Amino acid sequence: MIAIDAMGGDHGPAVTVAGAALALNDRPELFFQLHGDSAKIEVELARHAALKTRSAIIHTDQCVAMDEKPAQAIRRRNTSLSNAIHAVKAGNARAVISAGNTGALMALSKMILKMMTDDLERPAIGCSWPNRRGFGTVLDVGANVTSDAHQLIEFALMGAAFHRALRGTESPSIGLLNVGSEDVKGHDEVREAHQLLRDNTLGLNYYGFVEGTDLCDGTVDVIVTDGFTGNVALKTAEGAARFIKDLMKGAFKSSPLAMLGALLAGPALKAMARRIDPGAGNGGPLLGLRGIVIKSHGGADARAFANAIKVGVSLAASTYEKDIAVALSRFSQSVADHKATLAAAAADANITAVAGQ
Repeated sequence: MIAIDAMGGDHGPAVTVAGAALALNDRPELFFQLHGDSAKIEVELARHAALKTRSAIIHTDQCVAMDEKPAQAIRRRNTSLSNAIHAVKAGNARAVISAGNTGALMALSKMILKMMTDDLERPAIGCSWPNRRGFGTVLDVGANVTSDAHQLIEFALMGAAFHRALRGTESPSIGLLNVGSEDVKGHDEVREAHQLLRDNTLGLNYYGFVEGTDLCDGTVDVIVTDGFTGNVALKTAEGAARFIKDLMKGAFKSSPLAMLGALLAGPALKAMARRIDPGAGNGGPLLGLRGIVIKSHGGADARAFANAIKVGVSLAASTYEKDIAVALSRFSQSVADHKATLAAAAADANITAVAGQ
């Protein structure tokens, strides 16, 4: 059972219902809860007979606007978004998918579902990133503007679990995004995280520092960074993809000969367009929550929204949640052990100093 915030995104039920129908075509075992305005949902549902038999509409006439502040969304208890998240909290759905307001989704998910551990301040947003080898995982892409060394390590642990569940890679390689590959490069937090990851007491397949060019080269499976850098990189890549696509369209329309070339190269061009289409990797999990929450692009079309649903289904069918909980627990214990060792060393040094006096 998948809970859908049917009113979320730029297009509402016209996309979310059609996306659910496409997902059902590929995964006929699915059931859906469609949260939102029943009248609007039923209009769209009438176009998809198979989906209608596998769906329940949970009516509410309230929804969270795309520009609404998170604090306002939290105060309103009966929105399509909050009701969908509550369905996961109550165990009535295995995952929630929303193309709605990111800030509201983050705030409501944290408030309703809670974080996996007390140490986690807020979720990290992961995304699937197209590269030469297929798709990699990049996180955080917008939830945490700044991140200290411990948070970066938590991102690495969660990103590895997500990539393993979604891509089937048993031991994903992990890189830490930096301005260079040398150990002396970067700010204090990224260098400290690098040192701790390089010690490799957490069982991670750590590669080392990677640079911006490695995002598309596929040098590693998982690239870890803070949310500010990750979000800038993501939007830059999406803009570059649109720019290249527009340039190619203009070039192939520039002359009759160019148009003939486009016709001959049509299949190859369509294949390339699918590879760089942001919708192909749509569906970013909010990592670290006690439940599966998937963020879709607000402007996603039906096929892209279906891809986000499939991400949620893949995670629900895996041991992803347990893997993250175990990894975070192991990390918390290693931090506690390290602090205890330092305290014991300091106590021994103090005793020695007193004895020397």
